[in-house]
Amino acid sequence: MSLVIGVTGGIGSGKTAVTDRFQSFGITVVDADLASRVIVEPGRPALAEIEAHFGPSVITEDGALDRRALRDIVFTNPDERKWLEQLTHPLIGQEIISQLQASQSAYTVLVSPLLLESAQHQMAQRILVIDAPVESQVTRTVSRDDATEEGVKAIINVQMDRETRLKKADDVIINDKSLNDLYNAVDTLHSTYLALASAQ
Repeated sequence: MSLVIGVTGGIGSGKTAVTDRFQSFGITVVDADLASRVIVEPGRPALAEIEAHFGPSVITEDGALDRRALRDIVFTNPDERKWLEQLTHPLIGQEIISQLQASQSAYTVLVSPLLLESAQHQMAQRILVIDAPVESQVTRTVSRDDATEEGVKAIINVQMDRETRLKKADDVIINDKSLNDLYNAVDTLHSTYLALASAQ
């Protein structure tokens, strides 16, 4: 398996802009959020288990998972959230590993909002944290997700705090300037990671 760079950061920090830039260099990006969607696709065993446990209210008319309905249940009930995590986390881990193993690029990026909160960081040899001022996180997320300021701040509050996240980082990009500045920072790290990968 090639060198794996774990990328994380709070909501609205700019993870997608960073990983899109890595992808433009031909680097494989494995997205934990997408993996979490793959494992609950119709026909997958996890979806049948979720339906058996929570009932038909969490399934849409076309047989897919109703994410919002499920989220409403698990975010207000810690026991149900724990049940769901025990089912899905191992499956998400397996899906991520198979995607990492399939990667053909010089190094591979694993992007996950919960990289440091979960066992996923153990799959990465280096951790890159995208950091942004809280005001920027809120502004970006409100305009991107049509979310409320309170809603975004609530998410920031349950995510790992900035200081702890930064302490765990091998590399940091502060995303508080222009998109061009962000790309320049990624380009510099891309050269570093290529060198590390070839030295492996």
